[in-house]
Amino acid sequence: MDLVTLHPIGIVRSSRAEATDDGWDGVAASIALDPNRFGPEALLGLDAFSHIEVVYYFHAPADKREEVGARRPRGRPDWPLVGIFAQRAKDRPNRLGVTTCRLLAVEGLSIRVHGLDAIEGSPVLDIKPYMSGFAPRGPLREPSWAKELMAHYW
Repeated sequence: MDLVTLHPIGIVRSSRAEATDDGWDGVAASIALDPNRFGPEALLGLDAFSHIEVVYYFHAPADKREEVGARRPRGRPDWPLVGIFAQRAKDRPNRLGVTTCRLLAVEGLSIRVHGLDAIEGSPVLDIKPYMSGFAPRGPLREPSWAKELMAHYW
């Protein structure tokens, strides 16, 4: 496969400096676009959307290992062994995070958001407006362990 090179478009500014599992709704965060690459026109019209999708890089994992097989989410023995692509863990190949968060304001090259589960300094690779037309079509299905995992995440 060909190598893919990505260049961050900005950086996360967050009140949280360490990736912990829960309580992300209480975290104040913003995204600062790179002023050497972008002007305010890059964000023109974004404020018409209530939510955005943020693609970012897990740049500071506590454990540098990369999981390519299966594991128990959060290491919990009462949850099933599932493959890395059946969970959203940070120690995954390519270490990409994707989060849909509420857009609070666009101020120059800064985007204030609510519900971004990225820590201070995380490189932002892309921002997309959330459009209902891209939402899942049909009923959603997820295992009970995933619902339990998310119970206190936000």
